[in-house]
Amino acid sequence: MVSNMELVATLQSLLGFTLLTCILAFLWAPILTHLLYKYKITRRSEYRAEMDIESRRDKVGTPIMGGLLVIITVAVVTYLFNWSRAFTWVPIGVMLLSAFLGGIDDLLNIFGTPRRSRKISHVINLIKIHKSIWVRVWLTVTLPWAAFKRIGMWIGSHPGKGMHVHEKLVMQFASGAIAAWWIYFKLGEHWRAIYLPFTGGESFINIGILIIPLFIFIVMACANSVNIADGLDGLAGGALIPTFAALGVLAWAKGLGEIAILNAVTIGALVTYTYFNVKPARFQMGDIGSLGLGALLGINALVTNQIITLPLLAFLFFVETLSVIAQVISRHFFGRKILRMAPIHHHFELMGWSEEKIVMRFWVLHLAAVILGLWIGLH
Repeated sequence: MVSNMELVATLQSLLGFTLLTCILAFLWAPILTHLLYKYKITRRSEYRAEMDIESRRDKVGTPIMGGLLVIITVAVVTYLFNWSRAFTWVPIGVMLLSAFLGGIDDLLNIFGTPRRSRKISHVINLIKIHKSIWVRVWLTVTLPWAAFKRIGMWIGSHPGKGMHVHEKLVMQFASGAIAAWWIYFKLGEHWRAIYLPFTGGESFINIGILIIPLFIFIVMACANSVNIADGLDGLAGGALIPTFAALGVLAWAKGLGEIAILNAVTIGALVTYTYFNVKPARFQMGDIGSLGLGALLGINALVTNQIITLPLLAFLFFVETLSVIAQVISRHFFGRKILRMAPIHHHFELMGWSEEKIVMRFWVLHLAAVILGLWIGLH
């Protein structure tokens, strides 16, 4: 039985890591801001659908890639004080890989050249009329890939200069596969089944090898969900704080000390980031932060075996993603929109809600869902 003194000491340690990371992030935030301005890593005024919203135009010139504040701080503090080959090196590695992918997209959107994608009808016409038989064969063989690319265009926003959706999905699949391999083969049989709450830790659903594609799907879903929700100043950063706090409590309750510390460190960095990101934002997260932190969120949920409660712990992010999916399905298959603009936070902007009102109300709803998810996860 753990004594009260040991519980207090553990809590002090977790709070200490949170404070340490928060302070370190505050100390180098001005340096990051200076570098982003110096190298003109700022939001441009090129076409984006949300630029039709008047308040969006005020954000042109704001530095992006502010998520580096969280990604770098978490990685460095974890490496120095909480490096464990069994528990933290793969989550940090996948976070960095996903952040690297997001960073490429951010830089291409700023410094790249416009990119286009062929329509499926165009590819089919080329298959019929191209004078080279080898080109026709190649286009026929790669037609499923062309269709996948085009479907990605439906899901994503205007491609601009950055990476297309299908390119992101392939890279995210690789990140998820690494996480799945690590959890399935390195952490033991306990992580090969889905825990059922309210069973006293006695009941699991064992789905065998199918747990691997489920793992990959969760990492990809979380990464993209955080990316989609990162559309208003303070929204994603502020919502991630209670999510990682809940995952930290669940990790601590399950005796996963290294994961609990990793979450505490992430919370500290997010507190500082959100301080600088609330309106008017000093900088924005960018894909480098949203994809990296989303992937870390997914791995956390898997390691703490919270697949069942994840829709509550990541409530806001999944709602934002579902709003995009619903909009795409309605628009392309039924010929009408169900929202004025997706994701759903832009719908409320077009209804006349202020950015602050949307963010605060979304935070409150998300917090309520996270508390419910934490309560269920502790049973």
